[in-house]
Amino acid sequence: MAAVRDAAAALKRQIATVIVGAGDAVELLFAAVLVEGHVLITDVPGVGKTTLARCLARSLDLRFARLQCTPDLVPSDVTGISLYDPRTQEFSFRAGPVMTNVLLVDEINRATPRVQSALLEAMQERQVTIDERTHPLPRPFFVIATQNPIELEGTFPLPEAQLDRFLMLISLGYPNPTQEDEILVLHGERRIETDSLPRLLDAATLMRLAAEVDAVSVGPAVRSYIVALVGATRALPELELGASPRASLALYRGAQALAAIRGRDFVIPDDVKRLAVPILRHRLFLNADSEMRGRSAEAIVTQLLTSTPVPAEENARAAEA
Repeated sequence: MAAVRDAAAALKRQIATVIVGAGDAVELLFAAVLVEGHVLITDVPGVGKTTLARCLARSLDLRFARLQCTPDLVPSDVTGISLYDPRTQEFSFRAGPVMTNVLLVDEINRATPRVQSALLEAMQERQVTIDERTHPLPRPFFVIATQNPIELEGTFPLPEAQLDRFLMLISLGYPNPTQEDEILVLHGERRIETDSLPRLLDAATLMRLAAEVDAVSVGPAVRSYIVALVGATRALPELELGASPRASLALYRGAQALAAIRGRDFVIPDDVKRLAVPILRHRLFLNADSEMRGRSAEAIVTQLLTSTPVPAEENARAAEA
C-alpha cells in the first residue's frame, strides 16, 4: 500500500500550495476518488470548493468539466443531445459536460428536480441514455457537487435518492486566524493558476491504485461493526429515515481506501469511525420533532459512535489473519 500512501501524501502537499488548511478534506476526497465515489461539498462561498475540485483534476491529469447550475438548466445541458444533420440525414450525438472524468456540479441545489434526476443514471450506472441509445461515460468518473447551505431562495432540496448517491458529504469550513494569514501571504500578491500545477498521476495509474484498494482486507469484526453502526440508524425514534445498505457499502469501500492511504492492507475500526460522519450524516433524515429541538444528523452519528460497541483492535487484526 506504499504507492497509495505516497500518492496521497504528494497530493496533499501539492494542493496545500494552493489551498491552506484543507489536508483532511483532500484525504477524504482522494479516498472517494480511489473507489470512484461522488462527493458533495456543503459550505459557504469563498472557502475554496471550486478551486479544490480543479486542483484535484489537474493533479490527477483527468479531464475536468464544470456545470454551473441555474433554474433554467435542462437535462440535455447535462447529458448532451442528438442533433439531426440534413447533409447525412443521420443523427449525431453531441456530448454534454457529463462526458468527462471529473464533473464539478456547482450549486447543485439550484438545478431543478428534472436536471438533478438526469444526473442519477450517470452517478449510479456510469452511463447516459439519450433517444434510447446508451452512452458509457469515461472511466474513472466521479462527481464533485457543491451547495451553499445558507441560501434558500431559488434552490431545490436534493431528494433522498440523489443524496444517497454521494459517497461523502464534506465541508472545508472557515480557516483559523493563522491559516487565513497564510492565505493572505500566499494569494495576496499573486494569483495562483491551478493549470500550472504539475501532474502527479494519470488515469491509468489511478486505476492501478484503485485495484490495490480493492485488495485491502476487511475482517468479520469490522464488518460487524459497520453493520451495527448503520443498523442503529434505522431504530432511532429521532429519525424519519435511517441509512440504507448503500451506506454500509460506502463505509466498507471508504474504509478500504482510507486504510490504503494510511499505508495498511487491512481496515481497523478507527477507519470506520473516521468516515462515519461524512458518509452517514447526509443519509439520515430527522423527523419534525428532532428538527424543532435543533438536533443535527452529525450529532446523531457522533452519538452512535459513542454508544455502538467497537471491536478491540487486536480482535479486528486477528480477524484479518
